Formats: sequence, structure tokens, C-alpha cells
Amino acid sequence: MNNDQVFGRRIGRREFLTACAGLAATALLPAGRAFAAASADGLRIQRLAWAGIRLQLPQATLFIDPLVNPEAWGTALKDPLIPVGDAVGDTYVLISHVHGDHFDAMAVADALGNGGALVHPAGTNPLPVPQGARARPSALWEPQLLGDFTATAVPASDGYGDPQVSWVVSAGGRRIFHGGDTLWHGHWWRIGRQFGPFDAAFLPVNGARFGFREPVSGQPGVLTPEQAVAAATILGARRLVPIHYGVSGMEQYVEIEDPIGRLREATREKPIEVQPLAPGAWVDWER
Repeated sequence: MNNDQVFGRRIGRREFLTACAGLAATALLPAGRAFAAASADGLRIQRLAWAGIRLQLPQATLFIDPLVNPEAWGTALKDPLIPVGDAVGDTYVLISHVHGDHFDAMAVADALGNGGALVHPAGTNPLPVPQGARARPSALWEPQLLGDFTATAVPASDGYGDPQVSWVVSAGGRRIFHGGDTLWHGHWWRIGRQFGPFDAAFLPVNGARFGFREPVSGQPGVLTPEQAVAAATILGARRLVPIHYGVSGMEQYVEIEDPIGRLREATREKPIEVQPLAPGAWVDWER
């Protein structure tokens, strides 16, 4: 988007802010390499249980959808639950939506035990907010300056139509995308144009079919591996880190079989690296 498009006609406040966000994102992108001028070693990312990740800078920590409550999935989730009470420096927790496997009040309380901010989609009301922390709603397309992090909520689609966002986060010379548990939608192209390319996209891949509400659709309520690869391609992601898989033994929540194998097959002729991580492991930027 150029300045004429932004300022050459009368536009509404939301459109103006969206345009400014796009210009700001473009200004931060040196030719051919996102944030090439910054230290590429400044940001570390750890995969947590289920859909959670930790973004770590030397003096700041940001979590997205952390999960530590064993009651969220019970024995159906085989992931080890990674503690989050050891945050370093200024601390932030972002959630994609308020379902209990993405907004875990126990994890938020642990992460924000020394204060910080719970950043959530505008229009949702995650409770309780830990004592000493503050809640911060985030509207779509409006960048949030969170200390050394910049986070922007972008559209996502929930399997039951509940409010949900995905997150674009930049810090320490990297830009990443976190999909929450979105399914396929039509906003990928705009997100890719406005914020891509990405160093990594953390995307759900289990293609789960839900039976909690009737009549049952029989359709995937979460990205399938093939859809995750298509999304990563449109986003311009250099690598795809699969999240949100590993539940079994439930009658009303059924994953596809072998999501990682299908993911590898779908990227066989794509310039995208698949980097599965066990909970607790860290992204290897050198691969």
C-alpha cells in the first residue's frame, strides 16, 4: 500500500489504522530479509504443550496459548506439560481465544506471577486476571507494542464460530506467525501481503473433527496438514512448526492419523522446512 492509497482519499479510522500498520510493517522489512539488520540470535522460541509457545529475549518473555493444567485434556493429551513460572524480565501472555485449552488460567497465573500483561482478542473477557497483572484487549490489525515485542492480532476462524485470532509477533530480528487452532479461511493472502515473509509459522495440523455440538458436521474444525502447508506457502513462511496435535482416545474429538507424516508429504516439493518440536524443545534457527 502506498501513501496515495492511504492519504489520497477520505478513509475511516479503522481503515487508516490498518493502512498505517501495513506501512509500519513494510518499513521494518529490509529488502529480501525480514529484520536482517537486527541480531538474528536475539530471539529463542520454545514449544510448550499442545498449542503453546514461549518467545524468549534476554530481558523479556512472551507466551502464546500456554497450557499447564492437566485437566484441560486429561489423559487424552500425551504431551508433557512444560512449566511457565520461570519467565525472565518483562512478561506477556497472548491468547488466541478463551477455550480452556488455549486460555489456561493456571498457566496465565504462573507466567504472570510477578506481573505483566494478558493480551487477548478484543470482544473476549478472559477471567480471572492474575493479581498484579493487567488485561489488554487487542483489536484486529492494530499493532501492540509490548516492550521489546510487537504483536498484532490477525483474523482466524474457530470451528464453532467463537471469537478467535492468530498472532503476528516480531522481536529480536525474527517475525513469526502463531495460528492458535484456526481452520482454513480467506484472510491468509492479506496477512501474507501485509506481514510476510515469516521466519516461522506455528500452525495447527491435526484436522480434528468435533462431535461436541449437534448436528455433527463431519468436517475438519482445525487446519489439516495439507491446509497448513497451503497457509504457510501463502504467508511466505520459511519453516512450518506443527502445533496442536497429539490428542487420542476421545470419541468427540478425533484427529487425523499421522499428521506429521502427512505434513512431510505435503511439503515434499515445497520450499518450506518442516520442523516438528517435542514439547520443551527450542527452535533451531541454524537448520
